[in-house]
Formats: sequence, C-alpha cells, structure tokens
Amino acid sequence: MLGLLVAVFGGEAALSSTGFCVSCHSMSYPAEELKKSTHYGALGINPGCKDCHIPQGLENFHLAVATHVVDGVRELVLEFRNDYSDLAKFNARRARMAYHARMNLKRWDSVTCRTCHNDPQPPGADARAAHDKMRTAKATCIDCHQNLVHKEVPETDLDASLAQGREVAKAQ
Repeated sequence: MLGLLVAVFGGEAALSSTGFCVSCHSMSYPAEELKKSTHYGALGINPGCKDCHIPQGLENFHLAVATHVVDGVRELVLEFRNDYSDLAKFNARRARMAYHARMNLKRWDSVTCRTCHNDPQPPGADARAAHDKMRTAKATCIDCHQNLVHKEVPETDLDASLAQGREVAKAQ
C-alpha cells in the first residue's frame, strides 16, 4: 500500500513538472511566453506550468489526476498527430488549447489562481467592483483575466460555453 501511494503521488509530481511539460516540443513556446510575462519573477516567484494548469494540494488531488488523464492524454495524442515544429503551426491550434485551459479554470473556480492570489485587493474602484462580483455572481478569475500570460487569443464567454457545451466567443 505504501509503495502504491509513493508511486501515485510521485508520479503525479513528476508529471506536473515544467521539465516534463516542455519535453513535448510544442509546450516550449508557452513556457518561453511565461518567462516573459509579468507573472514570472513577480515578487521573486517563478511559477511553472503546474502552478496555473494543475490544481495543487491533497484537497485537489482528484482534479490533478483528472487533468492528467483527460487533458494530458488528449494533448499527448495531439502531439503525435500534429506537426508543431514551428511557432506558426503551434499558433494554428493555440486558440483551441487556450479554450480548454480556460474551461478548466472556470470549472475549478480558478483554484490555481487563488493559490497565490488568495484575497486580491486591486487598486481602483472599477477593479474592486469587478472583484466584488467574484464573491456575489459566481464569477471567477479567468472570467476577466483570460490573456495574462500567453500570447493573446480571442476571449471566450465561459458561462455560455459551459451552458451550451461548446466554445462561445465573448462579445466585444
């Protein structure tokens, strides 16, 4: 039993490392974007892939495993089926990958954002009002913050996408 626990938790940790993520050539592009973003180096912290894309902690372990099984397997299959040998080829699929990542964050109530930003107190009345909406209208971080780290792609109406079971573009 102890061996099984070590294998499961150790495997989860290994599969959640940035080194593992960028071992697929295609993920080297977003990893470089992260390093150029305002999130990297902020307050002396250098987040990795898992910090935003894999829920952490024992209470979220089921989400982490499900993410690896569903998203990880899907992306691995796509890595073998598609040619991501240059950035243009990666960008052709970028919006679809962003949609999947955003929907995960929406379903998780942005739990990965809240790991670092547990009580955001933004300056400015508009930003404070928007953050108050998070507490009262079932909004979550990703509803407003969709293009923070990686190259911009069209935003998604996440509530409509959940309700309709398909991607719905955000009205401009």
